[in-house]
Amino acid sequence: MEFGKLEGKLAVVTGGCGALGRAICKALLADGLRVAVADLERAKPEEAAASLGRGAMPMPLDVADPAAVAAAVAALRKAQGDVDVLVNNAGILSNNKTVQTEPEEWRRVMGVNLDGAFYLSRAVLPGMRARRWGRIVNICSLAMKSGGITAGTAYTASKGGLSALTFSIAREVAGDGITVNGIAPAYIKTPMVTEQLSEAQRQALLKQIPVGRFLEPEEVANVARFLVSPLSGFITGEIIDVNGGLHFD
Repeated sequence: MEFGKLEGKLAVVTGGCGALGRAICKALLADGLRVAVADLERAKPEEAAASLGRGAMPMPLDVADPAAVAAAVAALRKAQGDVDVLVNNAGILSNNKTVQTEPEEWRRVMGVNLDGAFYLSRAVLPGMRARRWGRIVNICSLAMKSGGITAGTAYTASKGGLSALTFSIAREVAGDGITVNGIAPAYIKTPMVTEQLSEAQRQALLKQIPVGRFLEPEEVANVARFLVSPLSGFITGEIIDVNGGLHFD
């Protein structure tokens, strides 16, 4: 089986305008997929899709809004056909621990990081089941296994929930030709690391990461690329660690 078998299939990548989302979009486009770049309107998915080139299309979307998700997927289906691949990458970070986390922040983080993945999965699964082929990849986090080294309570819990959602849907649809897997990266070189951590925090983390550097977005994108490909058809319900040796299990 080869990556070329993906030619023409339709993918949705949420959070597609960020550093990691763009890297994933580029990887899937390189394998011949058509890619809907899903992100908030203010993130300018139209500009991101235009910069990504042929095969990319904008999909303005608030993943935390179930009605908006249903409408966006229906519109995409009408214009482009059923979705073959879903990458739930949209996420927001909170570094606040339990007592400092207000209920509004808790709900906002859960809405984007966990609820959105459920809404999108729910919307695309009927089409995948009808064709007996599909791929769902959830971008989880080391935080769910470590308790959040620097990440806050809401973020850590949301990624733990996303892992459990991965397991649940994977078991449910395994007999339908659909695989559902997660990727648990640690400290990707994105604004979440470069802007939301202090220099002292970054230096302390680098001392703890055995490979001695932060993770490049393209390295996560390559794992997603593999999980989407026909090469991974017997892998489902797995969470793949990409953390430079920071955590083993």
